[in-house]
Amino acid sequence: MESGGDKTADRTRRGQWRVLTAGSLAHVTHDGFAGMLYLFFPIWQSAYGLNFTQVGFLKSLFSGGMSVFQMPSGILAGRIGILKVLTAGSILTSLALFGTGLTSSPAALGLLLALGGIGSSTQHPLSSTAISNSFGGKASRVALSTYNFIGDVGKLIFPLFAAMLITRYSWEKAIGSLGLCGLAGTALFFFFLSGMPVDAKRSERTSFARSFSFLKGKDSLPFLSLSAIGVIDGVTRSGFLTFLPFLFQARGADMTEVALALSLIFGGGAAGKFVCGAAATRVGILRIVILTEAATALCILGAIALPVNITLLLCPLLGIMLNGTSSVLYGSVPELVPAFSRNEAFAFFYTCSIGAGALAPFFYGLLSDGIGLNAAMTAVALCVLATIPLTWLLRGRVGRDY
Repeated sequence: MESGGDKTADRTRRGQWRVLTAGSLAHVTHDGFAGMLYLFFPIWQSAYGLNFTQVGFLKSLFSGGMSVFQMPSGILAGRIGILKVLTAGSILTSLALFGTGLTSSPAALGLLLALGGIGSSTQHPLSSTAISNSFGGKASRVALSTYNFIGDVGKLIFPLFAAMLITRYSWEKAIGSLGLCGLAGTALFFFFLSGMPVDAKRSERTSFARSFSFLKGKDSLPFLSLSAIGVIDGVTRSGFLTFLPFLFQARGADMTEVALALSLIFGGGAAGKFVCGAAATRVGILRIVILTEAATALCILGAIALPVNITLLLCPLLGIMLNGTSSVLYGSVPELVPAFSRNEAFAFFYTCSIGAGALAPFFYGLLSDGIGLNAAMTAVALCVLATIPLTWLLRGRVGRDY
């Protein structure tokens, strides 16, 4: 006969899986949207006669909206609840992307991308917080790694689906259809998350000053170092992926090959979330960060110099290295801040990393127009090596359960 304690534990586990499923669905949708946009930038460049700087600015508008509203999303969710803010943001992103297929003006396109980014600002901090609040200890790191892995599945599927729709119909119908898919995904994760106790307990809702105490004093240095690594990681990923389709097109690649390259990178990134997570438990989190960042630089240099068919073979490894670090970084946030500050800490971390990633395409676009695309992407590869000395401040502070 099942005891009362067993029934309670079973209900807790079911609730945890519902929250993880909801967060993962939100992640698939929003990361899928972000991943497929890389496929549309060359199309918009041709349709609107844009240069590299203007293409980078379009990407910056989406990522900038996502970055600037990370903190407000976390704060607002602390007041009215995670479910309401996350749902509203997802609806806004889906409708904004649907609208891009109806506009014929680059200015309107930019405005809609900015609105889409604002909607997507809710996903990372709120889904991460909901999962962290439902799981505890090492289970939280494992759950966050799973959540991050599933987000990359969206990046893998959406570009392929978009390429198929573009080839068969048009880019306008493709992005409109995917926007409608976003509304369907929102309804699903709303169903799973509804009624779940994912918000901080009322007693844990503290003053603004105390909530951000993790940014003060000597104890803040490890978290700030982690955030700085996240910044460089975001700059590298956003800057390189925005202009990867142009590298391929310059060597005669078609739409299918560009979509395949992106999907292979994102597929490798999805695998990297597990590969790096498993490897970190054996050889150490900081060693994995150093290894993957150095290997990322080498892979980017290879993608610049090698022919298209060889680069396609390199793409899965590039994805593992380019994206695999992120789950290790995200999973370390709860270890460096008090539980009552998680909403704000995740929001701060994502604001820094996504904000830097938002600015990167614009500045790398300027650099590409000035010194050439290959030289600018070489600068991306060298930039990532700056993460290595920053790991020193994390020694002894992350992965202590291992």
